[in-house]
Amino acid sequence: MTIRAFIAGCASTAFSEEEKRFLSETCPWGLILFKRNIENPAQVTELTRSYRELVGRADAPVLIDQEGGRVQRLGPPHWPDFPAAEKLTQTSESEASVTLGARLIANELVKLGINVDCLPVADLRFPGAHDVIGDRSYGSEPNMVATLARAAAEGLMAGGVLPVVKHIPGHGRAMADSHLELPRVSASRAELERTDFAPFRLLSDQPLAMTAHVIYEAIDPLLPATISPVVVRDVIRNHIGFDGLLMTDDVSMKALSGTIGQNTKAAFAAGCDLALHCNGKMDEMREVAENSPPLNGKPAERAKKALDRIAAGPKPLDAAEAWSRFSAMIETV
Repeated sequence: MTIRAFIAGCASTAFSEEEKRFLSETCPWGLILFKRNIENPAQVTELTRSYRELVGRADAPVLIDQEGGRVQRLGPPHWPDFPAAEKLTQTSESEASVTLGARLIANELVKLGINVDCLPVADLRFPGAHDVIGDRSYGSEPNMVATLARAAAEGLMAGGVLPVVKHIPGHGRAMADSHLELPRVSASRAELERTDFAPFRLLSDQPLAMTAHVIYEAIDPLLPATISPVVVRDVIRNHIGFDGLLMTDDVSMKALSGTIGQNTKAAFAAGCDLALHCNGKMDEMREVAENSPPLNGKPAERAKKALDRIAAGPKPLDAAEAWSRFSAMIETV
């Protein structure tokens, strides 16, 4: 079965017959889950199992946004409530707490059949910027943000979960929420390279990254990064040096003004490897599928290299002992 270069959502806690036909016919590279798809552990495990059966791949990626704080799709009563990135930076052992927190997140995910987490956020935090990033950031200093983002990525991979570095080449300076409107950043290229782009450059060896729906006026005043050949080629691939698997942020977000099909086609034309579509609306998913190419060539190589990073599965973990250590790290903050 030919894998197509997109990531689909679904509408509810189990696949409809229409969704089953769509997934088996189009064979998307991955599936992404949201709160609407989550009820309890047994149900989520069955959903991920069913997806892999439909696409015929035992290692087919199942993604989720499980950062902690405001952005976590799994939560009480069935799953722990993880702290936001900012809280982890306030501990006396920030790097160790970030690594351990990510390792514990991975421990929860793999039990459900989820093998990709859209974490870490490598965007800087800027005073006065829109709070869409806010406490999801590890801070305002590029080297420290890169260090802690790498710590999170390593914690996830130790648990058998693939990290997604976001939002390349940087969303932190934006004055608008790209879920709702298109942010424009007016900083010079020199300033962007010194700040916003710097953490991503230090993380260029990571396996998977998600684009930012942001216009950088000094580089491409017309198109946001996701659909800008100039930003993808000159900034993400060349200046930052990222040669891993590049996925879009959600192509249905309001920051992109075209139709779903146009946005998808433009993202691939710009140089993205995968299109992400999140809301589970079938008519939109069909447009994404129709405008997504087969996953082959260089994108297929990148996808294989990414999944190879977690092929060995999770390393051993004494979960009770790890939770005890993690709780002690964060309880004084």
